[in-house]
Amino acid sequence: MQDWIQTDLQPEQDTVGPQGKIFGAFAGTAVIAGLRIKAKQEKAMIIKNDFRYPPSGAIRRLHIYLPDDYDDTDETYPVMYFFDGHNLFFDSDATYGKSWGLKEFLDGWDKKMIIVGMECGHNGNERLWEYSPYRASRGMFSEHEPMGDATMQWIVNDVKPMIDREFRTYPNRECTGIGGSSMGGLMALYGLVRYNDVFSKGACVSSALGFCQPKVMIEMNNDPVSPDTRAFLSWGTGEAPGVQDVNAIDCHSGTYRRNKAVANKFEKQGAAAQLYCQVGGHHCEADWEKQVPFFMNWLWK
Repeated sequence: MQDWIQTDLQPEQDTVGPQGKIFGAFAGTAVIAGLRIKAKQEKAMIIKNDFRYPPSGAIRRLHIYLPDDYDDTDETYPVMYFFDGHNLFFDSDATYGKSWGLKEFLDGWDKKMIIVGMECGHNGNERLWEYSPYRASRGMFSEHEPMGDATMQWIVNDVKPMIDREFRTYPNRECTGIGGSSMGGLMALYGLVRYNDVFSKGACVSSALGFCQPKVMIEMNNDPVSPDTRAFLSWGTGEAPGVQDVNAIDCHSGTYRRNKAVANKFEKQGAAAQLYCQVGGHHCEADWEKQVPFFMNWLWK
């Protein structure tokens, strides 16, 4: 197999000269090249690189946001890693045609940082298995070996070292965060707890806790976090079964109780947890986009 290929470009975007970045192989993992891409009339860059995913031997695309001054300074930046990277920046990349609008937020935000969005598999239920750290006793999540921890090991042992080597980052845990929604939110929570020596901040948005809450709590008992850990835990009233009034703050549903139990555990360990109920919020990118300013400001400021 060849070590690298050139990624495709989006029709509404311009390339920035011949700045394709070729990453070499390391630790037995082939790293595949991408091109730096600038949105028209914007300085901030999105780099798309295809990257070997050893748990399945397949390719997963990385969507890497660099601040607008990256090429003009020698500044070093904190990094936040996100699951479902294809849904972060451009509607044209997003699964359902709507992104989080994260690029627009970052372009106008007063804190410069690098974002690494990691794409999942898109065939069948690949995403569910790759983003599931636990096996359920029944139902869909009992039908396949969970790959969530293998995914986290890929991030910690392959993706993050490459990012820290190829870009100007602060590699320490205090400057490293993780985030995601739904199954990605569950993975952000799992990563924050199990790999707390790597990540100090987590955006756990609409996390899929329903099938694995007891295992999450056991995980938190077995792996106490550092007191400087910060966890943002959110859900929307439009997605939570048992909500009494979708137009009011939810303090009664099972979704609330699950997130509250996680928040209580973090706080018992001396860490900070922020519960956020999005009134009227549904399980979709359009509503998660509205949460971006809340969790980014709370985690990083």
